[in-house]
This record gives sequence, C-alpha cells and structure tokens, in this order.
Amino acid sequence: MSLGWHCPTMLIAGHEGLSVWLAEQPDVRTVTVLADPAVAHGEITALVRAQIAKAGRTDRVLTVAGTGDLASAVALADRLAGTDLVVGVGGGSLLDRAKLAALLGDPAARARLAVAQRGGLTALPHDLRRTARLVAVPTTLGTGTELSPVACLARDGGKRLVLGNALQPDVALLDPAATATLPRELVAEGVLEVLFRVAGLYVGDHRDLPTEDALAVAMAEAAVRYGNAARDAYAAGRAPDAALRTEIAKLSGLSHQGWSVLGREPYCCRGWYVANELASVCGVRKMTAVAALLPPLWRAVADGDARWGSARRLHALWERLRATDPRLPGDPADGIAALIDGWGVGRRIVAPGVAEEVARRSVRAWGSGLPMLGAFRGADIARLVERTQTSGFPVTA
Repeated sequence: MSLGWHCPTMLIAGHEGLSVWLAEQPDVRTVTVLADPAVAHGEITALVRAQIAKAGRTDRVLTVAGTGDLASAVALADRLAGTDLVVGVGGGSLLDRAKLAALLGDPAARARLAVAQRGGLTALPHDLRRTARLVAVPTTLGTGTELSPVACLARDGGKRLVLGNALQPDVALLDPAATATLPRELVAEGVLEVLFRVAGLYVGDHRDLPTEDALAVAMAEAAVRYGNAARDAYAAGRAPDAALRTEIAKLSGLSHQGWSVLGREPYCCRGWYVANELASVCGVRKMTAVAALLPPLWRAVADGDARWGSARRLHALWERLRATDPRLPGDPADGIAALIDGWGVGRRIVAPGVAEEVARRSVRAWGSGLPMLGAFRGADIARLVERTQTSGFPVTA
C-alpha cells in the first residue's frame, strides 16, 4: 500500500521561472546541462541556457547517448564531479540517466546499485542523497519521470527499475517549446502512456477508494479528451498547439503523484511489467508494446481473471471513458483497441515465437515470489503475450 503522499519537486511552468528559482539558490555556482543530442542545439536548450545566464551562472553542455547501463551512469557521474546543479533536457531515457548520474556521485549509491539481483526492482535506502541538485526538462510526453522518484537502468538487454526519494528532481520545468517538434506518433504514445498508467492503477486494485478513484477517473477522462484533441488536430492538418501539449505534460506528471496513488497496492499495474519485457525482447518502443498488450490484457480482466484486475472496475471506467466518444465500442477490450487505432499508435508486433522468452524474463524479474507478478506462472504470461501477435485483434462496432 502507498502510505503517504510526498512530492518535494517544484513544478515550474515556462522557462522564465528557471532564472527566478536559480536566483534563490546561492549555493548553486556550477551548472551542467545534460542534453539529448537531438535537442542540444534546439530552441528549448537555448531557452534554458539563457535563463541560467540571466541568473548570473555559467554552464557547460554535455550530450548524452549510449546504452544507459550502470557502467555508463557511473562514468557520467564522474564527469559531473564538482557540479552543483544538473539540468537534464531530453526525453524519459535522458532524464533517467541524469537522475542516476546525479545520485551516483555518492559511493553508497554505487555500492547499492552494484549488488547483483535477479529482480527487476531496486529500492534505494532512504538516507541516500544526490551529490548535485537536479532540474528536469522533459522534451517528450507521457513518462512523467520529471515528477517521479523512479528511473530505469539498462541491464542484460532489458531494464531495471530503481526507486528512491533521492531520484526525485528538485525542479520539473515544463515548457511547450520542449515538445514543439515532437512527431505525431510520440504525442499519441505519450497520452496513451498516461492513460495506461492511470487505468492500470484503477483497474488493478480491486478496492474502492472514493476520493482517489474520482481523481483517477478524472485523469483518465482528461487523457482521452487530450488524445482525441491531438488526433483531431492532426486530421485537420496541424500539430497540437502549445496549450494542449502543456496540458498533456501536466497530466503526465500528475499521474505519478497525489491522491490517485494514495492507498493503492503498489504493484497493481501488472501489465507494465510484462510490457517492459515485451519491448525489450522485441526491440520495440515501450508504448508499442503497451499498445499491443492492452487490448488482450483488458480482455483477460473482463473475462474474469482477477489477478490482472477488477472486471467491475474496468467496466465502470470504460463506461466513463466511452462517454467522451460514444462511437467507441461498448466492450472495454474492443474499445481500447479502437481508441489506440484512432490515435494512430501502432499495436501490431510481428515477432512470432517470443511469448515464451517474454514469459521467462517476466517471471525471473518480477515473479517467482516477487509481489509484482508472483501470482502468475510462465504459461499465464505467455498466453497473454501470444494474443499480441495476432494480426487482427477483434474490434467490433
């Protein structure tokens, strides 16, 4: 159970607020901007650097690419030695690397992450502290990592989830310039990621929590409205405007925080763990795996497999979501497939024979006594994954 709500990250809307915040941080003298190579010379990085200069600080820019494993995170931490403030500008993977590098200046953190383990989750001790302060500037939508205490670390061809308060950024800076050039598929995938996260928590936990449920449903409804608005904008020949992208960005971070997760069983979004392994095995983006997995996952829930979630709560949620677009099918599994297709998110993974490997990796990292997928056998997971391989998951009007 999530026992409490604590979010020490300051949210700044608009790049202009960065210089104001920096002016109030007299202990910050040296600044390093970690930038994704795709945006290092772009508008958002220039705006961020101008605000750093306005606050009377000088900075240096490091571009970050590569695998994102522990060795590269430690090497990056060494390059950051002596830096008071790290400003990460990039997508979820870049921000995760910035979070880990800012932490790994501490030898205790290095020792903790170097411990070998089969499980996919590493929980950090509460007394670990970053050696540098951290500002996160997301250039993609959906991950919400700028407001979360988690980071993904590459390992063995997959990912390891690292969790701890020391990974929570000091500041999250949201600015529409950061997502101005985001391609259509990544906008749609970003909204779907928010919907998947919120719906997974709501459906995966069988208990009714009136206040928390109300917020979760409201966020899910907002995600569908925003996704439909983006779809309609592209259909009209234009990209989503700055206001819509900002709302999606705010919703991304909010989906990690607050009353929507208070009191929830912490590992109830079980589809995430399988989707993570499916993406790694098939070499596809995480949200491609989610889009492929979500319709058969909801079919399993609707058919009564309570291990994946509550059929009652799924039907109640879908009734609310369908009200935003009554043309969608009334069946939740068919409906979410139609919604995904309407948004233009690819959900066909042509990779025959991967189900057993995905199941094996899922059980090793998240099952066999671990709480995430401990109720499942490999055959259960393989059966679900096999349904992502069909070329035409049924969608009925």
